Amino acid sequence: MGVTDFFDPDGIAVIGASKTPGKMGNDAMTNIRSYDGDVYPVNPSSSGSVYGHEFVDSIHDADADLALCCVPSPVVPEVLEECGEAGVGAAVILAGGFAEVDDEGQELEDEVIRIADEYDITVLGPNTAGYCIPHLDLYGSFVPQIREVETGNVALLVQSGGVGITSSFQLDSEAYGVSSMFGLGNRANTGFADLIPVLDDDPRTDAVAIHIEGTEDVEATLEACRNAETPIVAYKVGSEDISEFVRSHTAAPIQGREVYEDALAEEGVVFVDSITELLDASRAIANSPVPDGRNVGVVTAQAGPGIIIADELDEGGAKFPDLASETQQRVDDVLEGITYTKNPVDTGRPLPEFGQVIDAVARDDSVDIVVVYEIYEDSLGYPLEELEALAEEVDKPIFFTVAGPVSSLEDERLRMEEFGITTFYGPERGAHAVTALIDSIDDT
Repeated sequence: MGVTDFFDPDGIAVIGASKTPGKMGNDAMTNIRSYDGDVYPVNPSSSGSVYGHEFVDSIHDADADLALCCVPSPVVPEVLEECGEAGVGAAVILAGGFAEVDDEGQELEDEVIRIADEYDITVLGPNTAGYCIPHLDLYGSFVPQIREVETGNVALLVQSGGVGITSSFQLDSEAYGVSSMFGLGNRANTGFADLIPVLDDDPRTDAVAIHIEGTEDVEATLEACRNAETPIVAYKVGSEDISEFVRSHTAAPIQGREVYEDALAEEGVVFVDSITELLDASRAIANSPVPDGRNVGVVTAQAGPGIIIADELDEGGAKFPDLASETQQRVDDVLEGITYTKNPVDTGRPLPEFGQVIDAVARDDSVDIVVVYEIYEDSLGYPLEELEALAEEVDKPIFFTVAGPVSSLEDERLRMEEFGITTFYGPERGAHAVTALIDSIDDT
């Protein structure tokens, strides 16, 4: 039993496929249309075709490695047994109604696990929104238009399919995409410890973002994190005060954040406090050179947001080194003493020479990481020329926090991303990403 059939299936069966828009079996068929292989809609009650694929009566009439099970929970064991008899290697069980509900649901899930073990089937779920691997055009999910999510370099490994889908769309909306997304659901026989090593080996994945509610295989999960070379960012949710709600979601055991954080604090795993921080930290770590230390140079065109950034960075353990005398002279020559010119540097407004100030601070040998804040002004734009040169010539993380009408600044923001400058909307987002990057390095 393994997870390879999720990545490279030779044929996909959609069990419970439907012609009716809005039904799970129809939505799954819409998403799987991009798959470049044989697709088998399985439904003995239907005839003809759906999206160009002819219905078959049984999984025995298909030649598929992977089954997307779009059937109600009471019939899942029967369907899974038929999959095993037909030689299916992996199945995504999308329905809920298992251990997360009641004792009867637990018995149903136990039967699923027994059958999966008997036939050596790798099960994602039950009670999951599925998975997606954009660069392979694999969208094993019932969520409408998840197939629109583009390829990126951050993998999402989440206990909640809803969190995975939300996060995928959030990354995609800011033009990042994902390398893959897996919603674990109830983790019948596939959990964090099974997928972390696979994602760690994926050359398209430069950071893994994991969302944890609770899991029975804590030690195996911790070991997988320790052994991974790919940076991991973790978000642990679910307190004892809402234990019944957490249990009703993915049948997760109640575990405090400290169970994971304390064990991995010295292993390089970064812990964050929100989904936005999880995504921002993951892409910052994925896309940035490894900094030499925690010395941050801040350049802001507006003092208020700059103070917020500096305050957050200070709480996060960043240091603000004094600028070298030659750097300070370059900055003072531009600003002529009209603003605060030490580190953090405040220019007062987006001057035409703003790029020169960034250049001076970024090239200072005492600065390990550069953070910039600037509200977009049509008359000036962003200092793309200086930023492109810095990205090519200076091997340091450079973060640029943007603000202004998206319709005006978006083209230039995306140009910065092409250079290797990681961008953020909002001062706190940029600061939290820097803090996460600092937490990911060993500078002791």
